[in-house]
Amino acid sequence: MTYCVGIKLDAGLVFLSDSRTNAGMDQINTYRKMMVYEKPGDRFMVMLSAGNLSISQSVREILQVEKLDNGDGTSTTIWNAKSMFDAVRVLGAAVRRVHAQDGPSLQAAGIDFNATMIFGGQIAGEAMRLFLVYSAGNFIEATRETCYFQVGESKYGKPVLDRMLTPATQLDEAAKCALVSMDSTLKSNLSVGLPLDLLVYEQGVLASNNIVCIDEQNPYFKMIHDTWGERLRQVFESIDDPQWSGGAAAHPLHVDAPRFEPMRKITHPGEKII
Repeated sequence: MTYCVGIKLDAGLVFLSDSRTNAGMDQINTYRKMMVYEKPGDRFMVMLSAGNLSISQSVREILQVEKLDNGDGTSTTIWNAKSMFDAVRVLGAAVRRVHAQDGPSLQAAGIDFNATMIFGGQIAGEAMRLFLVYSAGNFIEATRETCYFQVGESKYGKPVLDRMLTPATQLDEAAKCALVSMDSTLKSNLSVGLPLDLLVYEQGVLASNNIVCIDEQNPYFKMIHDTWGERLRQVFESIDDPQWSGGAAAHPLHVDAPRFEPMRKITHPGEKII
């Protein structure tokens, strides 16, 4: 399995992915899920992938040469697309091409065609955009109301993203939030593992040197892991225990509200129980 997150902010984009792949309890391997497509000064695009590794690898290779016929003797690739919308259409076509080639064989073997991608970036003359691409090759776009996408084991790392991220969040703060989200996932799910790939892109630059591979020796991630767990315990311990009796408690747990009484069956002396 895997966990990847892509975040779109006013200031730029943040991408984070793990690298664990497995085919059973005793076959755990490492494979990078992040691919960067860069033409400095012209375009900068990142793809994160989750799902069946063979499908993701095929899509990754085909994407670099995939062409969409424009019907006028020209074609669109990710390298000449005039917009990120056109570029993600090329990615969708690459997914469908792999499905046409490998889908029947996978189905015959009882294997689902399972692959999802986060794809985002910026092309000169256009604003940054971020997309979530499904197994059918269709996609949705991030909005100000939903400024991030997750693929893979998303449930463990989602709460901190929901609580902390807004479009106005600064890039470094969003990178920290993404790493906390990943640490929460690593803590609860063995199918997600180090090393991690983190990339931060600043709006309008059309290139990025802020990319790092994070292993278990990385001092910042070790600090995140230790500090987050410790602070969570401190916050938990600072919250009052339940006060059942009410009385002078500031936040009583039990209040008089018959509507919320549980259903119960009370037997009386001499009552026959069947």
